[in-house]
Amino acid sequence: MPVLATIRLRRDYLAANKGRRAVTSGFILLVQPRGDSDELIRAGYTVTKKIGGAVVRNRMKRRLRALARQLLPQAGTPGADHVLIGREGGIERDFAELRRDLERALAKAQR
Repeated sequence: MPVLATIRLRRDYLAANKGRRAVTSGFILLVQPRGDSDELIRAGYTVTKKIGGAVVRNRMKRRLRALARQLLPQAGTPGADHVLIGREGGIERDFAELRRDLERALAKAQR
């Protein structure tokens, strides 16, 4: 099973923006294969100020991180960067629905 790591550099987020995109009501998933021989799955999370204040943004990021820890090691693309961008509807959305959305988005991005 591939290991999950966190994207830390801005250039990696910008590179992921050129990858495949799957839009759901709670978030946007970007998947960009890195093209190296490393099978490591990396995940990044971002929520803009349009969503709300710091408390709301941090809560949304915690939800996105929990989703990624649950699903990306099994369903993510090995050797790729996955970026989850929080959307306004994601904070009120039920966690089980967000999980189903991520499962569908990962399947769409791998096609």
